[in-house]
Amino acid sequence: MAATLHAATPAQEAERAAVQRAAAAAGFDAARFRAELRAFCRDQVPADIGTRMRQHQYFTREQRIRWQQLLQTRGWFVGHWPKAHGGQGWGPLQRFIFVEELERAGTPWLTHFGTSFLGPVLCAFGNDAQRARFLGPIRDSTEWWCQGFSEPGSGSDLASLKLRAERSGSHYRVNGQKTWTTMAQWADWIFCLVRTEAGGKPQQGISFLLINLKSPGVTVRPIDTFDGGRHVNEVFFDDVEVPVEHLVGQEGDGWTIAKFIVGRERLLVTEIGKAWHLLGVLHSLASTRREGARKFSDTAAFRRRAAELEVQYDSLRATAYAAVLEAEAGREHPVDASLLKIRGSELQQAIHDAITDLLARDGLAFQIEGLHDDIDGYRHGDARLPGLLHEHLHCRAASIYGGSNEIQRGIIAKTALHV
Repeated sequence: MAATLHAATPAQEAERAAVQRAAAAAGFDAARFRAELRAFCRDQVPADIGTRMRQHQYFTREQRIRWQQLLQTRGWFVGHWPKAHGGQGWGPLQRFIFVEELERAGTPWLTHFGTSFLGPVLCAFGNDAQRARFLGPIRDSTEWWCQGFSEPGSGSDLASLKLRAERSGSHYRVNGQKTWTTMAQWADWIFCLVRTEAGGKPQQGISFLLINLKSPGVTVRPIDTFDGGRHVNEVFFDDVEVPVEHLVGQEGDGWTIAKFIVGRERLLVTEIGKAWHLLGVLHSLASTRREGARKFSDTAAFRRRAAELEVQYDSLRATAYAAVLEAEAGREHPVDASLLKIRGSELQQAIHDAITDLLARDGLAFQIEGLHDDIDGYRHGDARLPGLLHEHLHCRAASIYGGSNEIQRGIIAKTALHV
């Protein structure tokens, strides 16, 4: 990335010093931690995973699990968990640096539903039996979790969910549907927001239930997306029996637990490491592709576009770290996550647009088989093409998932502007 060739500005040096001071107060050396992460990503990535990283291919379930288990050999996969439950007690800053560096390296996306969502929920709201049963398999990546929140008609308006769980002796009987359930096709378990009581405010009567996806009455169906991958699914529950001991907290605690999940991961939606990685891809392509006799990297139009994207990246990163430092100090502004979600998703989409424009006519042939390295015969163009086009198409959803940007703007208007 061209920006890395330039000397750090005074503002960047001040930010770096502030991060180092905050890290020292938290008991770790930020620069050393970054160096350890970069060395690990450079030297410890298995060859088959490294090949897929370079070609932007789709990682298999086994590869993702193997990478997570490698991270856990250093205690990093659940480093943000409390020490009492097998973590290292990281605060927001160390967690943010960890995720940023993995994104910069282009390593497999961590399946965070277990480690980032359910694990902390069980630490905070679960009982001893639930922690003993579920935390170990999450930590070791031997059980895969997915998240059952959204339903048809209940996405951004999550409190309107209708999945019903009725108590019947020592079990709940669950009936209804979840949708847009990421990675459910690979999951062993799903944690669900369910309605255990009707009436009153929509947020009342919602509970948090752990459901084995191998239970009779559970059906998982894929939702085809135009990027050629399989990410999301519909999950149907037809009179599914769930033991009462799989209720986390008390009946009616679901909305409180949902807010806890959102609050813990709110700043990671920025994905600044991913933006940095994509800028590197953009410059790499521009240095090898030509417009007539000149490389794209030498044209004024490309240099202006790249410079604009880099300025947006630098601004986003500075804003993100300012928010993380506030969180580390126990001060969080309620609209930080919304602002960062909007700008982070828009920047990713803008970089992907620039990459796809560079591919030009080569980008018209989207060989889906290339995502999985199972092309039988001729491969069209650069080996990275299928993966880059897949990422471009998939990124269209970045401004929708995790709370659409329109909803985020509404939160900002109500909270900060009092509109």
